[in-house]
Amino acid sequence: METTHLCINKLYAKHNPPSHPPNMNTLHSLISSLFLFSCFLPLLLSFSPPQTHLPKQCLDDQRSPLLQLQQHLYYAPNFTFSSNFDLWDVNTDCFSWEGVTCDAYGHVVGMDLSYKSLSGSIHPIFNLHRLQRLNLAGNNFNTTLFSYGFDKLQNLTHLNLSSSCFHGQIPVEISFLKRLVSLDLSNQGSCYLRYYTILDPYRGVYTYNDPLPYELQQPLKLENPNFKTLIKNLRFLTELYLDGVNISTQSAKWCETTSLVLSNLRVLSLSNCGLKGPLCSSLSRLSFLSKLILDGNPISHLPPNFLEISSRLVSLSLRYCNLRGHFPTGILLSPKIQSIDISLNFQLMGQLPEFPANNALQSLSLFYTNFSGKLPLSIGNLEFLTNLELFGCNFFGPIPSSIANLSHLVNLDLSSNKLSGSIHSSLFTLPSLKILYLLDNHLVGKTDMFPNTSSSLIEVLHIGKNYLTGPIPKSILQLPRLEELYIGDNSFSSMKLDMFVQLNNLRTLWLNNISLLIESENRSLTFPQLESLSLRSCNLTEFPEFIKRQDKLVHLDLSNNHIHGVVPNWLWKSSLSWVDLSFNVIDFPKQLPSSDSNFSFPMLRRLLLGSCNISAFPEFLKSQENLEAFDASSNNLSGPIPNWLCNMSQLHTFDVSYNNLSGSIPNWLCNMSHLHTFEVSHNNLSGSIPNCLDNMSQLYIFYVSYNNLSGPIPNCLGNMSALSWLGLQGNNFSGMIPKFSKATQLLFLKVSENRLEGKLPRSLAECTQLKVLDVGNNKMNDTFPFWLEKLPYLQVLILRENRFYGQIKHFKHKSVFPTLDVLDIASNQFSGELSIDFLQPTRLRSLKIGGNKLEGKLSRSLANCTALEVLDLGNNMVHDTFPFWLEKLPSLKVLVLRANRFYGTISEFNTERGFPKLRILDIGSNNFSGELYIEFLQSLKAMMQLTNDDKAKLDYMGEYYYQDSVTIFNKGIEMFYQKVLTILTCLDLSNNSFRGRIPEEIQMLRSLKVLNLSYNSFSGEIPVALENLKDLESLDLSQNELSGKIPAQLTSLTFLAALNLSYNQLEGSIPQSNQFITFSNDSYRGNPKLCGLPLSRKCNEVGLPMPPPPRGDEESWLYAMSTWKIALIGYASGLVVGLCIGYTGLNELRNKWVDRLKKHGKRNKRRCR
Repeated sequence: METTHLCINKLYAKHNPPSHPPNMNTLHSLISSLFLFSCFLPLLLSFSPPQTHLPKQCLDDQRSPLLQLQQHLYYAPNFTFSSNFDLWDVNTDCFSWEGVTCDAYGHVVGMDLSYKSLSGSIHPIFNLHRLQRLNLAGNNFNTTLFSYGFDKLQNLTHLNLSSSCFHGQIPVEISFLKRLVSLDLSNQGSCYLRYYTILDPYRGVYTYNDPLPYELQQPLKLENPNFKTLIKNLRFLTELYLDGVNISTQSAKWCETTSLVLSNLRVLSLSNCGLKGPLCSSLSRLSFLSKLILDGNPISHLPPNFLEISSRLVSLSLRYCNLRGHFPTGILLSPKIQSIDISLNFQLMGQLPEFPANNALQSLSLFYTNFSGKLPLSIGNLEFLTNLELFGCNFFGPIPSSIANLSHLVNLDLSSNKLSGSIHSSLFTLPSLKILYLLDNHLVGKTDMFPNTSSSLIEVLHIGKNYLTGPIPKSILQLPRLEELYIGDNSFSSMKLDMFVQLNNLRTLWLNNISLLIESENRSLTFPQLESLSLRSCNLTEFPEFIKRQDKLVHLDLSNNHIHGVVPNWLWKSSLSWVDLSFNVIDFPKQLPSSDSNFSFPMLRRLLLGSCNISAFPEFLKSQENLEAFDASSNNLSGPIPNWLCNMSQLHTFDVSYNNLSGSIPNWLCNMSHLHTFEVSHNNLSGSIPNCLDNMSQLYIFYVSYNNLSGPIPNCLGNMSALSWLGLQGNNFSGMIPKFSKATQLLFLKVSENRLEGKLPRSLAECTQLKVLDVGNNKMNDTFPFWLEKLPYLQVLILRENRFYGQIKHFKHKSVFPTLDVLDIASNQFSGELSIDFLQPTRLRSLKIGGNKLEGKLSRSLANCTALEVLDLGNNMVHDTFPFWLEKLPSLKVLVLRANRFYGTISEFNTERGFPKLRILDIGSNNFSGELYIEFLQSLKAMMQLTNDDKAKLDYMGEYYYQDSVTIFNKGIEMFYQKVLTILTCLDLSNNSFRGRIPEEIQMLRSLKVLNLSYNSFSGEIPVALENLKDLESLDLSQNELSGKIPAQLTSLTFLAALNLSYNQLEGSIPQSNQFITFSNDSYRGNPKLCGLPLSRKCNEVGLPMPPPPRGDEESWLYAMSTWKIALIGYASGLVVGLCIGYTGLNELRNKWVDRLKKHGKRNKRRCR
């Protein structure tokens, strides 16, 4: 007591010198000091030096709860009982027990049982009332926290329950622990993922985050108490870790609450909590904050003062936060910052600054952002850097040689950029480097030898998917610690497999797309025992026999070779888990050698047999009870879905799309609790979808498109909380779309090409993760769904070919679809003038509004759509002049104005700017007039650029989640292209009032595939210059006033698959070589002075009466179907047009297209010749 009085007197004297009388401020300060003193007195006493007269042993009332705890706990590494918890010897004093800390008086003040794989009850702990530190992280308790009395532990300063499978509501009692300095309840979901391991096909063997049930993705939640209630009493907190705790119910106010209450905070970690942004500027109040982790929250934007906030930070992590705009690069130059992770913000832009000397950065992760520019030479000033991850960005230029100065660098990942130049050998000699990723860039040339290989620490080297040439450097083959090597997908010279034998530690070898020389088996060579081997696309014709001695092989990829025949038994190593034999012509034995005692078939986890030409499921699959993923897509499988699949209790991925399976979807599918991917699209399945699929709590992808399924879409699909991809298109489903109020994780919903009717369900507004909504080609009857503005991530909205009606006018005068990339409302009954003010103009990539009743002028706000690639407004009533102002759009590739009321001449062009990427222009069936001006042709710059078809990939316009379609009039037929090749180039000026000569300058459009000038008033001769359009596949000059002879030079157009010169005033003989011998009478009819084959009129019989022009295209072109077939078969030409026609199906031309023409009638024709 005397000591206490002395302390109080001293405190009072400190705040009240003799010359000043006491006042209210003094008393307030004194009381605050006393309070702090009383709070921390026990803590100070616990750490004071032990007195010699005090016993060094636990008190009995402390030992007893510990003994009870040992009886209540058990080891459970796999969530089931393994053995008793026997960590402590009961014959010794608990003062010496592992994980137990006692003070000098025998009280237990600390307990650390972290990462022991424990389960059971922890109730006895709450009888240790002097406990100050409790760490139970990394265990498997798998229970709630409600039943524990946390309020009994009033002395607790540090509480760590992270990664221990606690779930449910966080109890309010934790908020009573007023002395807490550190609270960690983070990452409860991670313990459910610990035991899911597979081979990652890109990065070797890693932990695989298998999709969890939705309720386990954020096991802990803060609802009652909420976040504010939890922290309001914890004013001494300096560290708060709540990663993975669901705080979404009050997510908008978390930032202000934290800033006001937790003024002493040094570490704030709230990743994946469902927080919504933007970040608040009041974070600047946290003057001690040094570590900020907010990964996985859609905060979107940073506050204006974020540079000030970050100036105090040592560590910043904003991974996958949907950040946009430009990142303030000044943060990278902050003198205190040591670690920055802003990766997986796909639309976040920025450039690396010039780094000064002595920058403190140790780790920089920018992967999968939109950062661009060159890597600065000053990057070599980051002398403390150990980790640099820049993969998946848009960096270009050479790799700076100054990186050789980064002597502490351990991990360097520059993959998936546009880096060019050669690989400098100094990269391989960095003294601390262990991991080097340079794959998927534009690196070229030979790689030089490098010295000091014996001292190299490099363990992982990936330089694949570049343009490297020459032999592989021998230095790489001498790296003593090398475990992973990926050099495939380059242009290296052919290699012998035995050159890798000296890499004794090699575990992963990927030689994809290398011409590999495998000599006959040489048993004297000891090849390293691999765990992962990929020989994809190596021109193998048989299974490599050296695999016979690879007894540790886990992952094997022999896909996309020329292997044929039966798979040998020796290939099936007992260690195998992941096998890919796709794209080979193989078969499997009917029976395995059961009599061979040395043969043990592996228990596979993944088996990929896509495009293997197999006609039956392999027999051994029946015994593969541990199989997790199976892909047999694009084969010849027939019959029903096999019943033995229901025995595969671990199966999570099943893909047999593009086969000939029949029968119904079995009801036992509902019992497959682990299944998260079910793909059976493009088969012949019939019947209805089982109405019990909501039993499959983990189902993530359900694709049954393009079958013969019927009936209503079951309501259960709208109740599946984990469902993200739902593909039902191309069936015979009827009725209304069900409610999707519980399918809150839905990303893709495709129900097009069915017989659905009614209105769009308003419950779709609750699917807040939805990115793609496709209800096209149905019978839906509704107005434009402005209420979908509530979907913050919607990118694709397809309503085409329904019965939507009314005006498209939003009265709020603001952008309500901020992320929409694609809007397709074609072939409905929308009317009035089109306004696009409700769209975010800089996001819009594809706009299709054709086939409606839209009128008025074309909205000038389209000029702001700088990302627009496809604009199709054909078949409306738009009345305007040619929109030359669309030249401002730098990415426009497709422009369709067909069948409107456009008028006037086309002459006002800025030929310097022009249309830099426009490849399809269709302005047919309008009222354009005048001559075909040279300036107009010069503006079509993309059509002037010749494409090397031999090297061009058959890519289609659009993204992976959506591919553009377009309707083109080709040879008088309206053709709907479901996919549009990026190399398709088309110019259609037909059915207008153009006059004058066809200018010779049309030869500038060298990449044209389709040219249609029909139904105009062009006169004069056919330009000889057309011979320079070497890629031309379809040419229609019919129904004009052209005269003279057909130029013989046109026979050099060997790709020409369709020609129509009918109803002109041509004369003379028809050229008789190459493609011209394949065209029928229809190509030339209506030219009375033409003669020679294929016409029956010989060249000495000219001048016979000209037959009248046909009444309509449909009658004229009934003849023409055979012309297509002859041309395509005769010369195997028409690469692009042919591919597109082939996509629709030549056999359906007469039935489908002609029937469509008759149904809709002839297009409007203003004149008849």
